[in-house]
This record gives sequence, structure tokens and C-alpha cells, in this order.
Amino acid sequence: MSETLQGKVAIITGSAGNLGQSIAQQLYRSGVFLALFDRADVRLNKIFPRWKDSPEHMFVESIDLIDEEQVSEAVSRVIQRFGRIDILINAAGGYRAGKPTHETTDQEWNFMMDLNARTVVNVSRAVIPHMLDQSSGKVLNLSARPGLKGPRDGAAYAASKSAVMRITESMSAELKHAGINVNAVIPGTLNTPANRKQMPEANFDNWVDLDDLSNVIQFLVSDDAAAIHGALIPVYGLG
Repeated sequence: MSETLQGKVAIITGSAGNLGQSIAQQLYRSGVFLALFDRADVRLNKIFPRWKDSPEHMFVESIDLIDEEQVSEAVSRVIQRFGRIDILINAAGGYRAGKPTHETTDQEWNFMMDLNARTVVNVSRAVIPHMLDQSSGKVLNLSARPGLKGPRDGAAYAASKSAVMRITESMSAELKHAGINVNAVIPGTLNTPANRKQMPEANFDNWVDLDDLSNVIQFLVSDDAAAIHGALIPVYGLG
């Protein structure tokens, strides 16, 4: 258990996903009070049944992170429940196979940008004022390796993850003197059932284990990382 995290309050978006679950379990073991956000209905109750009625944790389900009003209301509920927000982990996001850039529709482009970048902005916009009031906070964003170099047929996804990097850098420059750390991780291919199914011939041993990535995230949102601002941390495994 990390003593620097004991009793902290964390919001994790996309917390019913494979990575979100891993992060939640890791922070739970460190004594963090969890506010778990997810767009699906009742999934969190099924995934984390022992936390359902706990006064130390809360579930915010069926939330559309693109809807500013829903996000603002949800963050207000967290403040009412816990009185503060110490950690924000923007883990919501995803990938959709793309097309050549010249064939990508506005709808496809906007979907990727909304899912991966706009969600970060919306939730941060609702949370940061509370962190400013308490003169402290940790924000951790999830980018991805294609954000550094666009792959074939993946311009929308790559651009959205590159946007997360630039958002992270700008937020850090804006907030570091107010006691708020903003950083991001850049994972390689994650070892998840979905990725194994999509790439069955790959060497899974080279991929990034979810718990290994969660360990890095836990460090970055702890007080041990107080001197780290605006960092984009690669977590590639052996790939």
C-alpha cells in the first residue's frame, strides 16, 4: 500500500474497461477512495460488487462524457460525497479501425476526437476548479503510441491521441505553479482479450501488461511524482 495515496479521492473515467478495472484495483489496494465513471449501465455493479454499497466508493454509470452538463453534475456529486478530488485519471477512450485519410468522413473523424480528446477536456474542465480551490491535485491522461507517429489508415485515432499529448502539456504549463501535476502515459499494445483476438499471431509476451501500466500510473498520481510535470511517459513493454 502506498502511504502517499492513503485516503485520497480519485475519479477514474472508463473504469469498467480492462485498463480502468486494473487502475481501480491498484488504487483501491493503496487506500484510495474511488469515484468510478463509466458510460455503460450497471457494469460497475457487476465488476465491483463489493464496492457497490461502500461509503468509501461511488459509481457514476450511464454518463456521457461528451455532455458537459452530465459531467458537471457527476463531479458535483463526487464533491458532495467526499468533499474534494485529489486525482483525476482520464482513462476513457478507444480505437476504431480507420480508412485512408481522404476517405475518412466528418462523422468518423469527430467520433475519434470526441472519444479520446474531448472527453479529457470536458472532465478536466469540471474537476480542475476544485483542485485549484484546494491548491493540489494530480491529473493523468491516457495517450497512445500512434499519437507520436500516424499509422496507415489511422489518422483520426492518431490525431486524437496526439491531441491528448498537447492538451497534457498545455494543462501542465497552466497548472503546475498552482500545485497540480498533469502528466500522460503513452502505452504500447496492451495485453487484453480484445487485442489478442484481433492479433492472434502476435507475441503477447511483448505487449504491455495492464498491471504494469497501472503501476506506472499509480506512481504518477502519488506524491512521489510531485516533481514531474507535463511528462509523456512511454510504456511500451518489449514491443
